[in-house]
Amino acid sequence: MDMDDDACYRAFQMRDARFDGRIFCGVKSTGIYCRPICPARTPKRENMTFHRSAAAAQEAGFRPCLRCRPETSPDLGSWRGTSNTVSRAMTLIEAGAMDTGDVDALASRLGVGERQLRRLFQQHVGASPVAVAQTRRVLLAKQLLHETRMPMAEVALAAGFGSVRRFNETFQQLFDRPPAKLRRLGGAEIAAGDGGAASIRLPYRAPYDWDAMLAFLTARAIPGVESVRDGRYARTLAFGEARGVIMIEPGEGAYLRATLRFPKVQVWPAVIARVRRVFDLAADPAVIAAHLSEDPDLAPLVAARPGLRAPGAWDGFELSVRAVLGQQITVQAARVLAGKITAAHGSPLEDEAAGKLGLTHFFPTPEQLSLIDVETLPMPRARGRALVGLANAAAADPDLFGTRRSLDEAVAALRALPGIGEWTAQYIAMRALREPDAFPSADIGLMRALEGPDGVRPTPAELLARAERWRPWRAYAASHLWSADPKNPSEAKHAKAA
Repeated sequence: MDMDDDACYRAFQMRDARFDGRIFCGVKSTGIYCRPICPARTPKRENMTFHRSAAAAQEAGFRPCLRCRPETSPDLGSWRGTSNTVSRAMTLIEAGAMDTGDVDALASRLGVGERQLRRLFQQHVGASPVAVAQTRRVLLAKQLLHETRMPMAEVALAAGFGSVRRFNETFQQLFDRPPAKLRRLGGAEIAAGDGGAASIRLPYRAPYDWDAMLAFLTARAIPGVESVRDGRYARTLAFGEARGVIMIEPGEGAYLRATLRFPKVQVWPAVIARVRRVFDLAADPAVIAAHLSEDPDLAPLVAARPGLRAPGAWDGFELSVRAVLGQQITVQAARVLAGKITAAHGSPLEDEAAGKLGLTHFFPTPEQLSLIDVETLPMPRARGRALVGLANAAAADPDLFGTRRSLDEAVAALRALPGIGEWTAQYIAMRALREPDAFPSADIGLMRALEGPDGVRPTPAELLARAERWRPWRAYAASHLWSADPKNPSEAKHAKAA
């Protein structure tokens, strides 16, 4: 948004929730930074500075407010559509890129120079990549302190701090007090390593169409791996040797509640990043809706489902396997087939509580699927060979489904994989790589949704040309068209489009 100071000040005066997550103010007289909805008295105009992000406010020397809690504001992807480079960089940072590398390494992965990356971050985020990474750690740690009873050592590791000492030093420097002084809850500490689970709130920009998201996940839930019961979604999840269970449910406000049970708390930032990706929590529905509504055909669809999101994927390899399995068969048939393969080749989960939810296995790793005898697979041999070839490729390159420098580069790399055509490549880019402009123009459901009164559907080329006006949000346009398709889910039988 345009950082007009007068407009920003009015937003704080009115406690305008529409600006929550879009701007933050630093209060020079107190040294804290706040959200627009902070219940504290609005400071004098001359004592306020305005910032594009929490990281920008924190880099400017302000500390998070303890009343409005900036860590609970919606973490919006406001840079998307403005700078693809920054968007991809933010995705990598959220996945932990700055935990193991520096800004130069991050810039190299994005195909830009370090100075250019820093300039883009200042322009679109108002802070350096280092500040963004540090702020994420601090705010997650602060949230875990407020919302859980995890021991201090586990909070430090779960937030991405390399050591408890660094964790304590950072909080002492930022808040002028040790982390323990920020914890206000009573009760005994519960260690994740002892089998305890922790629940945290993951905010979003309202509205949010939870029913549509849950319906999407329900239709594709792999038996033994995923479960949808009583309006809640649960699944098993593995990060290398770290394995656990998550459960997601809607909160009473503008947030989802995520319950995590991962004894190895060091992977929690990655787990939370995956949850945010799958449930599309960084989207700003107002910005997207305003753009798509300029198209008279999309406007009524957007008005009917104002909180519709573009669902993400838990893992690029898993999604690719699903796509190969789903070629020329229905979503239901592909779901059942994925369950059979998981039961036969995935690692079992020995957890009584998870078993009661129907969770019994982890989805097979590339290494596990690469050992499959094609002759034993209940599918055409050509598709089985494509599946095993895909597993071999993913086993050889752990970054096979990582973020690329551009959508075109990502699609080209995906199309080089066994069994992956244009439709599948665009679909993987949309869901696994979170490319907001990915668009599978050969999709039957999309063409059917734009069928004219005379029964004529647009061709893939005509649809692609028509979709130019929807950039940079074509993935969301696709979600609305699929939702409007009377035969949804659209991928029910994509046949040659794969």
